[in-house]
Amino acid sequence: MSKPQAPPKSAKANAAAIERPLPARPGGKLFGSDVIAQTLRDLDIPYIALNPGASYRGLHDSLVNYLGNERPQMLLCLHEENAVAIAQGYAKVTGKPMLAAVHSNVGLMHASMAIFNAWCDRMPVVILGATGPMDAAKRRPWIEWIHTARDQGALVRGFTKWDDQPSSPAAAREALLRGAWMAQTAPMGPVYINLDAEMQEAPVEAPLPPLDAKRYMPPVASGVSVEAIRAAANILKAAKRPVILIGRTSRSTQAWDARVALVERLNAQVVTDLKTGAGFPTDHLLHAGPASIQVPVGEPVKAIRAADVILSLDLTDLAGWLTSIFGAEAPKAKVINISADHLLHNGWSMDYQALPPVDLLLSADPEAVIPALLQVLGIDAKARKFAAVKPAALAVPQGKGEITMDQLSLALRKAVGERPASLTSLSLSWNAATWPFHHPLDYIGSNGGGGVGGGPGISVGAALALKGSGRLPIGVCGDGDFLMGLTSVWTAVHYRIPLLFVIANNRSFFNDEVHQERVANMRDRPVENRWIGMRMSDPEIDFTQLARGQGALGFGPVTKGENLAVTFEAAIKAVEQGSIAVVDVRIKAAKETLAPPARHGRA
Repeated sequence: MSKPQAPPKSAKANAAAIERPLPARPGGKLFGSDVIAQTLRDLDIPYIALNPGASYRGLHDSLVNYLGNERPQMLLCLHEENAVAIAQGYAKVTGKPMLAAVHSNVGLMHASMAIFNAWCDRMPVVILGATGPMDAAKRRPWIEWIHTARDQGALVRGFTKWDDQPSSPAAAREALLRGAWMAQTAPMGPVYINLDAEMQEAPVEAPLPPLDAKRYMPPVASGVSVEAIRAAANILKAAKRPVILIGRTSRSTQAWDARVALVERLNAQVVTDLKTGAGFPTDHLLHAGPASIQVPVGEPVKAIRAADVILSLDLTDLAGWLTSIFGAEAPKAKVINISADHLLHNGWSMDYQALPPVDLLLSADPEAVIPALLQVLGIDAKARKFAAVKPAALAVPQGKGEITMDQLSLALRKAVGERPASLTSLSLSWNAATWPFHHPLDYIGSNGGGGVGGGPGISVGAALALKGSGRLPIGVCGDGDFLMGLTSVWTAVHYRIPLLFVIANNRSFFNDEVHQERVANMRDRPVENRWIGMRMSDPEIDFTQLARGQGALGFGPVTKGENLAVTFEAAIKAVEQGSIAVVDVRIKAAKETLAPPARHGRA
């Protein structure tokens, strides 16, 4: 196992001190992009993640020379997909939008998968794009023609909440206000604002009158009628075997406490979803069993089948869960759904899932409804019992064979100890039973849209939001996911964003190996061929070298279980000292049933 190199001397430098521009001369002309930059400051969004491009060179200049690269501060990214992923990760922790900027149509196409992740994750991200001059007479030959589109927003309109292409500084200011406001009203989602290059670079004849941004972004009350609350309360009070399915939640401790109080008052069984962030203490006596990324299995299924009332709190796939458990016949239990997600559905993306059977719909954000429900039920949200199961002693297997995913998880948890930690990403083979959640920031949820490559950038954005909180950010990424988002590590290193990456490295796109095995079995063809076009071997990829190439510390590869503890402890110590650490753990592929091929594709 190779040793990591020493951390850079500047590891603890303040990110705000990085890339400080020389002060610009006072006075001078005002340009359209200056108005845009000032509006961004009025919105009080601290960061803008970007990959530079000539289409928004005017705005770039204004951010540096008009605002001094401060609030928002630029975070240079090496790929547009990473820029949007970082903004998504920041929003997953804070619940507030962050900015991302992408270069014309080509940058938007690069960023589109990350935008889709943020859309499916219902996260507020404000994406700024740009186009060549819409006035054809003002376009530079060739380059500004291929980077100009008549309706650029159409590229992402199916998975953004709103988009606009303002043609004047005044219109741009209003578009930014509207976009930031819409992004963070429930149900939340990304917005896209396309800025004409000519409008950015043209002088402004007279300054626009000042405005108070808050007056143009009023809070939107999310609630339902008293009658609907009472109807839900009456059904829940009469229930003998209620089950609560917890889906999308915020990272608010107040909302967490309210959910726990509701569960304990109703003596309801709880089922959680690993696609979404921590929404309930998973070692609570009323938590039915470990969550999974797919439909429930085991004890949660028994609880749902036995329920006489099912309360869904904005579950991502309510119909899919019910169909997998009850088949084509709808459940006999009464179903209450608290969700406003239907307000966001459109005809392009099927992320709205199948249509569930629902007896009572409360069309609102659950976190706005539950306090009213507690009041009607006479429940004090602060009077929590929290009858937690005492955690068993961690027995970390020390087998001499290949490292399993459970072995990785338990060893990592033991190394973390009593430190507050936030899981910012999890690989598909993660077993939720190995790591209980006690706080809404213990786990921030999946990437949303299943887009491979989102985990690293999301982890960097989450770590940025967690910086100074005392929490240890940990991104557990599959090898394929990490490789696709690798260069986001450079951004973390450059801006001194401490973070621990653990690579669950099975040297394969193994989820697809399993799919190919299923197809081969269905068609009576050789399952032994499933590895072809899947295995990352011959040569194997050196993740520690890749990490060091980005300026991070590389640990591993760890191939023996007995080396996990000392490696994790060293990596955590480095992160606590301000570094970014990447640990390569060679794991056994889950559900492995086949011997590896003789030479090529050896796992």
